[in-house]
Amino acid sequence: MLMLAGIVVVHITTIILLLVATIDNAWWITDSMSTDLWGSWEMENSVWHYTNLKNYPEEYLQTVQATSILACVFSILALFVFVAQLFTLPKGQRFTFTGILQLIACLCIMIAASIYTAKLHDKDKVGGYGHCYVLAWISFVLTFLLAITYLVLRKKSE
Repeated sequence: MLMLAGIVVVHITTIILLLVATIDNAWWITDSMSTDLWGSWEMENSVWHYTNLKNYPEEYLQTVQATSILACVFSILALFVFVAQLFTLPKGQRFTFTGILQLIACLCIMIAASIYTAKLHDKDKVGGYGHCYVLAWISFVLTFLLAITYLVLRKKSE
């Protein structure tokens, strides 16, 4: 029972990290700019101004946005399926469907972070990756570990 509670806590933590990585505004930062997946905050005259993302290849940006959202959706769905399977699976069964959903979420966040790395800032000389970018990669590792855990986890009899 304690192990299942720990898995749920890690899963909820992963969902929170994915949501922060997708929503917050620090994927790429410089001294006068902070960029997320949706727009850019630029400092002019000591005031932050929100602008649309310019000079980004739109097809890559939309792919990163879509796969980030899908990672959140699949991870949340996996949590609900896990809880449902706790009460419906017979003893000794594996949480295979939950593991598959987590693997899909893992793949989505890997695609988003990889494309962001390879295509959106590959020529930038100024700035660096922000905390949301790091959270996305941490979420990738956690979703992968959860997926493996769900695929090997068997429902034990009390």
